[in-house]
Amino acid sequence: MAAATLFSRVLGFLREILEASVLGGGAVASSWFLAFMTPNLFRRILGEGALGTALVPTISHIIELRGKEDAKRQLAAIFAWLGLVLVLVCILVSVIAIILKLWVKDPSGIMALNLIPLLMPYSFFICLIGITGSILNTLRVFFLPALGSLLLNIFLIVCLLFICPGITDTARMLDFLAYAVLLSGVIQLILLLGLMYWHDIFPSFSISNLKNFEILSELWKLTLPGLIGASVVQISFFIDRMMAYSIGPQAVPALNYSDRIVYLPIGVFAIAFGSVLLANMSKSAAKGDTAELVASLNLGLRHVLFVCVPIAAFTVLFRLPIVRCCFLRGKFTESDAIETAWAMLFFGLGIPAFCAIKITLAAFYSRKDMKTPVKISFLCIFLNLILNVILMFPMQQGGLALATVISSILNNCLLLYFLKKAIRHDLGLEQVGYSLLRSLAASVIPAVILFYFYKNLGSIYAIKYLPPDAMPLMICGVAFCISYALISWLCRSRELPELASMFRRG
Repeated sequence: MAAATLFSRVLGFLREILEASVLGGGAVASSWFLAFMTPNLFRRILGEGALGTALVPTISHIIELRGKEDAKRQLAAIFAWLGLVLVLVCILVSVIAIILKLWVKDPSGIMALNLIPLLMPYSFFICLIGITGSILNTLRVFFLPALGSLLLNIFLIVCLLFICPGITDTARMLDFLAYAVLLSGVIQLILLLGLMYWHDIFPSFSISNLKNFEILSELWKLTLPGLIGASVVQISFFIDRMMAYSIGPQAVPALNYSDRIVYLPIGVFAIAFGSVLLANMSKSAAKGDTAELVASLNLGLRHVLFVCVPIAAFTVLFRLPIVRCCFLRGKFTESDAIETAWAMLFFGLGIPAFCAIKITLAAFYSRKDMKTPVKISFLCIFLNLILNVILMFPMQQGGLALATVISSILNNCLLLYFLKKAIRHDLGLEQVGYSLLRSLAASVIPAVILFYFYKNLGSIYAIKYLPPDAMPLMICGVAFCISYALISWLCRSRELPELASMFRRG
């Protein structure tokens, strides 16, 4: 799953490069991103967000206790009524966009509003895709559903490379990009429905099954706290960026660019670990096997820290070269790189906490406990806002990043405390602590040594047509990975043989 996600992230990065080249960084790009953000908002809430998360333990429990046939009957009601809700949402949002055009005068806003009715049907497909992927995850089918996300990037890349350059009319070019998005959604949904049929979990549609409101009521109760939590997170994110805007013109881009780099290991490793473990923990919770659930939690925390602690160490020390290699071109200046690296210093320190929370949350969701994480998130978001006010003036955007890291660490600690209290079982966190210390020692020592030699590599290995930092950074990165693996092996790390065993079984 991590490999499939990584492929998607790489293609997504290539897509962003092409979008910058074709659309630029002005009004046209703003119109496209604003319009595309609208269906993605519903995807986060209804597709990959609260509903998908609630569906995994629900379907796992049904399959475990009553079998697949009953699960297929329940899924018929979920698909039918969710599809109807999504159709109504698409119509409502499209009508609002058409009405708003009567008052909007800005050309960029008009282009975005013209695109929204074209793009909104994508929310129908992508939300059902998210639900379908969650259902397949309950059957331990992970790779192919995760690989399906490649289709959006592939269709947009093909459109940007071969169709857009031949179109002079900007509005028509954006229309073709919208068609590419819709086509990718249709094909991806068809493929995932085919996978459901192949694995004998395709919904059994009938009039009697569509009247099954009991499963809808249960899902609504599980989903509602997540919907509230997602809304609070989005409001918090908006306030965070408004505070950054008050600091200066470079603060918001610095946070966005550093966040994009830091989120790569979270998106690849933590979400993959969390999705797999959610399915495993849900089965354990359905059987009432607390020991097995705790074992999965312990394994997930150890492995995600084993992977993400060295990434954090390398990111913190080599933050400026990384930013230069990724963004230092065109209108992105050295001054912008320095400001971005300042925010990345603190975001980088928080990578292990950002990743660990995906594992901890899976333990709650597997037990159908959606309320406790939301209550804790309210407290942590409130703390984050207070720390923002305290730290933003002396530390600028670095203070905002540090506030996010501190609140995330507190979130993890509170979640683990209340989980232990709820299940009344030792979580084995001593093993996680030993693994964390071992990973810190194995990563910080070689990272510091390599950073000391980094500057001397620049003049020796600079290659024409590549950024000056590219080759030295690659050499240090490869040397760091080898050093970390070797030191971990010498320290008899449990995670290395466990990972090797997992890949052999896969």
